[in-house]
Formats: sequence, C-alpha cells, structure tokens
Amino acid sequence: MLRCPKSLRRLALLGLAVCALLPTLAAAQARPNEDLLRQAREAFGRKDKNRLAALRASALEQRDPLAPWVDYWELTARLTDARAEEVEAFYGRWPGSYVEDRLRNDWLLETGKRRDWAAFARDLPRFRMNDDREVSCYALVLQQQSGKVDVDAARRAWLAQRDPGDGCLLMAQTFLDARLFDANDIWRQVRHATEYGRVKSARAAAAILGDAASRPLGEALDNPARYLGLKASALGHLRAEISSIALARIAANDPDRAAQLLAERWGEVLGPEHGAWAWAMVAKQGALALRPEALDWTRKAWQSLGKRHGDHPDWSPETLAWLARASLRLAPAPERWQLVLRSVDAMEPGFREDATWVYWRARALQGLAKAGTDGDAQRAEAQQALARLSTQLSFYGQLAAEDLGAPQPLPPRPAALTAPEREAVRAHAGLQRALLAIAIGLRSEGVREWNFSLLGMGDRELLAAAQWACEREVWDRCINTSDRSKAEIDMEQRFPMPMRADVLARTREIGLDPAYVYGLIRQESRFIMDARSAVGASGLMQVMPATAKWTAKKIGMSDFRPEMITERDTNLRIGSAYLKLVLDDLGGSQAMAAAAYNAGPGRPRRWREGPTLEPAIWAENVPIHETRDYVKKVLSNATYYAGLLAGKPAALKARLGTSIGPRAAGAPAADSELP
Repeated sequence: MLRCPKSLRRLALLGLAVCALLPTLAAAQARPNEDLLRQAREAFGRKDKNRLAALRASALEQRDPLAPWVDYWELTARLTDARAEEVEAFYGRWPGSYVEDRLRNDWLLETGKRRDWAAFARDLPRFRMNDDREVSCYALVLQQQSGKVDVDAARRAWLAQRDPGDGCLLMAQTFLDARLFDANDIWRQVRHATEYGRVKSARAAAAILGDAASRPLGEALDNPARYLGLKASALGHLRAEISSIALARIAANDPDRAAQLLAERWGEVLGPEHGAWAWAMVAKQGALALRPEALDWTRKAWQSLGKRHGDHPDWSPETLAWLARASLRLAPAPERWQLVLRSVDAMEPGFREDATWVYWRARALQGLAKAGTDGDAQRAEAQQALARLSTQLSFYGQLAAEDLGAPQPLPPRPAALTAPEREAVRAHAGLQRALLAIAIGLRSEGVREWNFSLLGMGDRELLAAAQWACEREVWDRCINTSDRSKAEIDMEQRFPMPMRADVLARTREIGLDPAYVYGLIRQESRFIMDARSAVGASGLMQVMPATAKWTAKKIGMSDFRPEMITERDTNLRIGSAYLKLVLDDLGGSQAMAAAAYNAGPGRPRRWREGPTLEPAIWAENVPIHETRDYVKKVLSNATYYAGLLAGKPAALKARLGTSIGPRAAGAPAADSELP
C-alpha cells in the first residue's frame, strides 16, 4: 500500500490534495524524491555545478519521475560551455516534454549569441512554444541572410521589444546595414524606450546609429533641461528628434514644465511630427496623473499634427490609449467621442481589436451618429461591434450585452466527460509530472509543464484536464485550463466555489455579497491556500501582515497571531471583514472597493476626485495597470458567480452602480485608520 509521508500530508492540509494524487500517479511512475529535488533547485539557484552534477546522477539512477527537471537545471547551469551533442542527447532523453522545449529555447538563444547559424537553423523548426521575442529576432537575421525578408515582421519584432537584447539589436543593425531599415526605424525604438523610462535601452538602440546620434542623445537623457537650454536648436531632423526626447524626459517628472516649454517655443520649432509627439507625451503623463489639464494637452497633441501624420501618428498604442482615457474622463460630448474615435482608429490593428477599444469605439460611433436615417449606418456599425463583443466572457463582453438590452446569458453546460476522455488526460506524462511537481512545492515548474502539456489540445481534452485539476483541488490549473476552451464552456469549472458553505456563512454573517467575495478570491489567489505575493500578501484573500493585524483587532480577534494568516478560515474571516470595511468606507461602490483592496484605500479616494463619471469610465481610468485590470476582472468574476449562485444571468451594470465621483456633501468622513 502506498503511504502518504508527513511532508505531503502537511501540504494536503493546505489544500493541494497531494495524498489523493499519489495513488493515481503511482500507477505510472514512482513518487519523487522531494529532498533531492529541493537540493537540486537550491544548487541551481547558487549555480553550484558540481553539486548539480551529483544530484542529476542520483535522480537519473533512481528514475525519479521529476528527474527531467534536475537534468535540465544541470545542463542549463553550464549551457554557455555545452556542446551540441550534449544538447541533442538531452532532447533524446526527454522527447516531447516541457524541459525538452524549454532547453531548446535556451539553446536557440545561446546559438544566436554564438552566431552559430547552422545550429540555430537546425533547432528553430522544432521549437514548439515559439514565444520568445529574442529568438524571433535571431530568426529574422537568419531570414535576411538567406534572402527571405519580411521587413514588416522585423519592424513589429523590433518595436515589440521593451528591452532589446543581443538578438534584436543584431537584427536592427543587420536590417539597417542592408538598407531594409532606415534611421527612423531606430529612432522609433529610442522614443518608445524613452516613453517607458528605459534609458539603458534607449542608449543601446541609438548606438546602432553611431556616435553622432548616441552622444547627444546621452546628453539629453542625462540632463534634458541643460540639453534644451544649451545645445538644442530647431535645425535638422536629428536635433529635433533628440529635443523631443528631452521634452519627454522632462514631462515624465514635470508635465507642467514640459507643456510650458512646448507652448513658449518648442511646439512651434520642432515641426508637426516631433512637436505633436512631445505634446502626446505630456498628455499621457497628465492622463496618468488624472490631471484636468490632460484634456487640453491631448487637444494640442492632435492639433499639432500635420496632414501627413494626421490619421496615423507615430505614437505608441499605450500613448493613444491614455489619450482616449483622458478624453473619456474629461471631454464633453460630442468632443469626447470624436477624440476617442480618433485615438482608437490610430491604434495598431492588434491593439485596436482588444475588447476595451472595440467597446469604446462602438460607444463613440453611437455618440456621434446623427439623428434619423443619416445616422443609421453608424448606429448599425456600433450594434454589430457590440453584438460580436457580447459573446466574449469578459468585462466588456458583459457591458456590450447589457447595452444591447439584456445581461449576458451563461453558456450552456457541455456534455458530461466520458470515461475515455478522463482516462486519456490522466495518462498524459506531462500532466502527471506537473501535478507531482506542484504537490511537492515546485509550483513554478509544475505550472509551466502543465501549460506546455495543453498545447494542441481541443476543447474536450481541455475540459478533461481542467476537471482533473479541479478534483485534485489544484484550482489555478483548473481555472486557467478551463479558460482555454472555445466552443464548449463549463462555467462551474471556470468559476469554481470551494468552501462554499463557509463562504456563504461568513458573508451572510457580515452582510457581504458572496459572489463579490468569490470574484475577488478568484482574482487574488485562484484559491491557492498558501499563495504569497511578491510584496508579502498571504493566503486565500492575499492579506498583508499589517492589514491582518489591524483588521483582527478591529473585529475583536484577540487570539490572532501573525502566522495564522495562512490558515484558510482565519484568512477568509479577516479578508472578508477587511473587504466589508473598505466597501462601507467607499459608499458601497464595488469598483472602488476592489481598487482599494488591491492598491490601498487612499488611492481610490484620490481617483474619485474630479468629474462624476460613469463607473466603466472611472474603472478604465484607474492609472495603475495592475489595479485597472484587477477591478474589471473582480467585478466581471462576481457577476458570473452571481449568475451561477442564482441560476440565471446577472447584470454587471447593477454591480457597477450609476456613477462614481467625489464623496457627497454630508456623507461620513473617510476612515483615516483604514490601512
């Protein structure tokens, strides 16, 4: 009989159901040597090659089911000195596995750095994940050498790099030398890097153009005010380029000063292309800060463009998104919709087709449509866009459905999985290894192997894999796997309700919507009991230690100790109590309370100041990307959970409320103690 060791029983108490996994997995492979694997991963972190070599030999000798990982760590630690024969032997030991493809990714990068194009060309067609941008740049160099050139793909790859490494810098240099790129292609990357504050990347890109460009750019990046005051002039494209970058650097810290410089001199002398870009940088910074001046700066950016660049300015999608957000927040109708439409239509196709901008473009078309038959074509275009969007299971899909007249219906439940479908996924070696890795604490490795194992699966296979993860209470893989199915959708898999009796009892006790709590937990931890964030938040509801201590005292938990925060019941009690306190402090607004839970209550208090807004516009203008995404997903999740709990579609707009704006006169003051 297979016995469950104490270490795994402790993990099972955390909700990983490890011991339940072992009988199923043991039929195919032995139990992993947890101590050996822990030592190997630690040795890999220390780059202890000798220790790794010894542990690899032991893992292979013992035929440990997770030996592929030890083998991978050992070879990766010395990959810069590895021979092609060693790599091929590794592929042969673990064919079709995640570590085989992971090493292939690493080896492609290594052969690219070595300029070993024969080895690179041999491995590239076998790279299944094919998701490494640096590898893509090396591949474009290889294409150029062979005469098969896709310049548009090269430009996309170049601009997609936020921090260009060796491969993409080599690709840009190669294409420039071959006159397939021109100087503006390089400057475009310099501008993007400057916009995102990546000075090192801006310097590296400019170095491709030689000392005549990189030296003055360095001066402008180091001290932009000094560059503008002493060295800049309006003569020539190069100085205009660098002067606009200097203004963008100033705008990042002081948009008012940059706006003043543009208004007094530089907006006129830089010319339409560079002057408009500099104004767009000022407008973006104003929009991020929710400044009322952001609207005027947005107008100036658009007004500064000449006819040549009027419809498709050379601005990043992120900049255009913030100009659209500023227009939504600040502009009166119909100007609001004119500016939104112009910003969205100027975006690259891939960015413009995101649900966010499909929705707001449709709203802009509706807002600009003329009365009567003259506006019928625009209204029809908007309706068609909303109809397409309304089938997507997302925040904006829900809003689109409700704009069309009814809450988004829940998809019909697919046919029950058959025994052969279940057995097929349980026999999958990659999925087995993934669950074993997760069970012994190698969560990162297990998640990557699980996701790789899903490549190429159809809906029924995905649903079967998700169901296996659900049954083993590996909830994050359950949810993420179920999220991948396209035509057959199991909402109970995608939105599971572990601890249902406890959650319902706790929320009923404190007067909190259980669907809202479930929506938040799904986004916070994916129901991983021992989850810990990079900033120290812990457990099911990801509560910070100081917040847990304060909340425990507030609700009278006199026996609370810091280590209790990872206990399921304690975490649920404290997290839900804190959420209720935040919700009450913010007048019952679930959007603002979600933002407060993620970013602290002080931020949404500031973000609500200014104009009174439609809640969806307020949510779209949350300036922190993570929090903006979080708010929309928590409310969307909660709406689906409400539908599942009630057995009928629920409305997102009812959850959002009617408006968000400054705290009403006479309303209770904000709780200054709330952490």
